[in-house]
Amino acid sequence: MKFNRDMLLLYAVTDRKPSAEKTLYDQVKEAILGGVTMVQLREKNLDEEELVREAVEMRKLCHSFGVPLIINDNVDAAIKSGADGVHVGIEDMPVSEIRKRVGRDFIIGATAKTVEQAKSAEISGADYLGVGAVFPSPTKRNAVRITNEQLREIASSVRIPIVAIGGINSENALEIRNSGASGIAVVSALFSAEDIKAAAEKLRETAREVAESGE
Repeated sequence: MKFNRDMLLLYAVTDRKPSAEKTLYDQVKEAILGGVTMVQLREKNLDEEELVREAVEMRKLCHSFGVPLIINDNVDAAIKSGADGVHVGIEDMPVSEIRKRVGRDFIIGATAKTVEQAKSAEISGADYLGVGAVFPSPTKRNAVRITNEQLREIASSVRIPIVAIGGINSENALEIRNSGASGIAVVSALFSAEDIKAAAEKLRETAREVAESGE
């Protein structure tokens, strides 16, 4: 699936929570029905075989709605499962090495917390940047915070699009208007909601305001 910046508008990062009623598959489906434009499967506690198996099913779901699937960190699992791409952190496999292994249409996202990291990722072949944490994050309590000014500096330093991440919800997202972000990445704001579809619908409206303010 060829990447374009509109895919970053409402970027869902999975957060597996035990539920007697809904599987992760069901939760992601609700999120997509509510307007999610990209899904990142983040599974820190699965071995590679289990991850690939889950990713294959998630890819089928996402593609049935025309939504790309990104795998967190694990390049091999992304390739084996036929996912659309991978997102890597600063300490993970370098973007340049990943790009050598994959085709041009394979999406590579990279975390950046400084202008230098952003420029390096762009030169190395990243398609987009995840920048944050823009607010205190309930899923990464020790995450380094990024100010609005830093967010704008990073966005203006590169030609590839950025997506803001970290503690974002429908109440605080508008605080990052005019930042240059092409969208928002959300975790708890979606997957901790009682009604995931409704939460996604509200978040998408807010995400559009953020994206349009930065154009």
